[in-house]
Amino acid sequence: MKNIGQLMKQAQQMQTRMAEMQAKLADVEMTGQSGAGMVTALMNGKGELKKITLAKEIVDPTDVEMLEDLIIAAVNDAKAKVETHIAEETQKLMGGLPLPPGMKLPF
Repeated sequence: MKNIGQLMKQAQQMQTRMAEMQAKLADVEMTGQSGAGMVTALMNGKGELKKITLAKEIVDPTDVEMLEDLIIAAVNDAKAKVETHIAEETQKLMGGLPLPPGMKLPF
């Protein structure tokens, strides 16, 4: 029975550390880019898009579709960086044990 008590204590500690990590994610910012840096997207660690920056020369009213594609690519790049950061922090938190396949932390 000692082992169950110890497991419960470890689970509580892990839950506390996870809550702390999730609180810190709001302060993490990742920048994604596309078009050789002409479009950038700033996203926080909770997956909230904070800012889009466009270089003036990329804005062509006759080719809005290209601009839309570049914005999507920049946002996806930022999202991928956030997800990588979360995965790395989670692994540190769990002592190097990976999350089960398909399991992700909620933002």
